[in-house]
Parts: sequence; C-alpha cells; structure tokens
Amino acid sequence: MLKSKIHRATLTEVNLEYEGSITIDRRLMEAADLLPGEQVHVLNINNGERLITYVIEGPPDSGVVALNGAAARLGAKGDPVIILSYWVVDDGTSRGITPRIVHVDQQNRIIPENPQQ
Repeated sequence: MLKSKIHRATLTEVNLEYEGSITIDRRLMEAADLLPGEQVHVLNINNGERLITYVIEGPPDSGVVALNGAAARLGAKGDPVIILSYWVVDDGTSRGITPRIVHVDQQNRIIPENPQQ
C-alpha cells in the first residue's frame, strides 16, 4: 500500500561520486513520514525514469532533494520527481489507510493543504 508521496519535488543536486541513495530535506522526510534508510521509489517526471533507493536525511529547511551515486545518472538538476514510500499491511488494515501526500513548490517548500487565500 502507498504510505506517502512527495509530489513534484525538484532535484537540487545530482552527485555521481557518492554512495547511492536520495538525500531529502529532513522537514520533507518528517512531513512524508520517511525514516533514514527507508526504501523509496523515485519517478522522474521529465524523462520517465523510475528507480528504487533509500533515504539519507538532509539538513532541515535546506530544500535538498539529491540523487546520489548511480541514481545520479537518472536525473538532472531541476528535474521534477515524485517520491513514493510503501508499507505492507493486511487486507483489513489496508481499507482504513489514507496515504500521506506532501505537495511542494519549486524550492521544495511544503505547500499547506488548505492555504489561506
């Protein structure tokens, strides 16, 4: 089941010479209920690439979303991505689950669900 989604984050860095992973701003991790080392799927909206990797915690409020290691070949700085996490639950539990969806702007700042107009 889908646990959480960070929708349309912008890649701020690609670091080929780094151990593989995705670095995510700690505030985004908290909003999406992600833990360091948790497996995530990353979908690149620009090129259609999809990859599975794990999360490394980035500095809070930095806006960092960086592909590292071999994954860096699958995106470019500025690419919009969707980051998905999943969990395994039994059928009965799954019916009551609502995924946590986090929308962000182009600087990877969280957009409130019901912004005051």
